Amino acid sequence: MKVKAFLLMAVMVAIGVRSYAQNQILGQTLNPNVITTAVPFVSISPDARGGSMGDCGVASEADVYSMHYNPAKYTFMDQKMSIGLGYSPWLRNLVPDMNLAYLAFGMKLNKESAIGATLRYFSCGDITFTDASGVSQGTYRPNEWAIDATYSRMLTEYLSGAVAGRFIYSNLTQGVTEGSSVGWSVAADVAVYYKRPVEWFNDMDADFAWGICINNIGSKVSYDNTSIDKDFIPTTLRLGPSLKLQLDEYNSLAFMVDVTKLLVPTPPTYRNDSIIYGYSDNVSVPVGILQSFYDAPGYSFNDQGERVGKGAFYEELCEYNVGVGVEYWYNNVFAVRGGYFNETALKGNRKYITLGAALKYNVFGLDVSYLVPVNGTVGTNPLENTLRFNLTYDLK
Repeated sequence: MKVKAFLLMAVMVAIGVRSYAQNQILGQTLNPNVITTAVPFVSISPDARGGSMGDCGVASEADVYSMHYNPAKYTFMDQKMSIGLGYSPWLRNLVPDMNLAYLAFGMKLNKESAIGATLRYFSCGDITFTDASGVSQGTYRPNEWAIDATYSRMLTEYLSGAVAGRFIYSNLTQGVTEGSSVGWSVAADVAVYYKRPVEWFNDMDADFAWGICINNIGSKVSYDNTSIDKDFIPTTLRLGPSLKLQLDEYNSLAFMVDVTKLLVPTPPTYRNDSIIYGYSDNVSVPVGILQSFYDAPGYSFNDQGERVGKGAFYEELCEYNVGVGVEYWYNNVFAVRGGYFNETALKGNRKYITLGAALKYNVFGLDVSYLVPVNGTVGTNPLENTLRFNLTYDLK
C-alpha cells in the first residue's frame, strides 16, 4: 500500500520537475511569446484551498469554491448549503492597495442536483491618471468584477456535469481617456466530474476522481469606442486526476494534478509586417479556440535576425501549465496543504511553491495560503508573499 502511494506522489512530482527542466532548455533558444488576454483577473485562483495546492482544483474534493475550477463538483458537496468569503492582497510589491475579494455560495437541491453562484471583485487600487503632457487628471480606483451562476446534475452514479453562465465587467479607464469605454463580456463554462471509490489498496479506502472544465467561453472585450479591435478573454481548458487515501479513521491524504491551457490564439511571428510562422490571431472566438491547439509559431528571430526555435509542436507543448498539489486532513478538523505550479519561460515564467493550512470548528472553516516564487531574485517577483484568506460557513 505505502509503496503504491509513494509511487503515485513521485509521478506527480516528476511531472512538475520535468516541465521545469524543459523550460530551462526552451528558455535558452526562444524569445518569450506570451499569450495575453483581457480581464485576466478571472483566471486568478480566488480561494486559499486551491491556491495552496499549486492552483489545483479540477478533481479535488468538492467545496463552495468549486466554481472557479470545476462547477460540476457541486453535486458532490457533503454540505447541504455553504457560503464562503475570500480575500487576497494582490501584487502588493507593485501596488500597495490592489486586492481580490470573492463571495461564493453552493447548495444541494437534492441528491442529484445542486446550484452555485459567485461574485468576484478585483480592485486595482488608487491610480493617478495623467494626460499626454503628464498633467494629472485625478485619482481613480479602476475595478473589475464578475458574477456567475451554475447548475450541476448527476449524469450517472459517479459522473456529474454542469453549465455555468458569467457576466464580466471591467472599468479600467474610468472614462478619463478620450474614446475609452467599459469592457464587458458574457461567458459560459462547461464541465464534467467523475468520482468513485476504488479498491486499489488492501488495507485502506480510497477515492479516485478526474475532471475536465472549459472556463470563460465568451465574447471578446473592447475598451475603445473608436476601434473594432477586441481582445479575447481567458478561455481556459483545465483537466486532471486526484486520489484521496483514507489512511485510518482520523487521517487522510490526497494527491492531485491540474493541467491548464489557454484556448486563445498564439501571437504569430512577423517579419516585414507579414506572418512568417504561425497563424493570424485576428479570428472569431470559436475559430480561436480550435486554432489554439495547433497555431504556435515555434520560431522567432533574435536581434541579429537569425531564426531561433524548436518548432511549432514543441512550443505548443509549452502552452500547457502543470500544477501539483497534496492535502492532508486530521479528523476533518485540521489540514495542511502544499503544491507547485509551473509555467515555461516562453509563456510567462510563473513558477511558485504554495503552502497552506485549514481549521474547521463546528460549521465554520478558516483557510490560509501562502505563495513562494522559485524564480527571480528575492524581493523582485511581484507574486512574492501572496496571501489568501477564506472564511466558510457550512449548513449540514
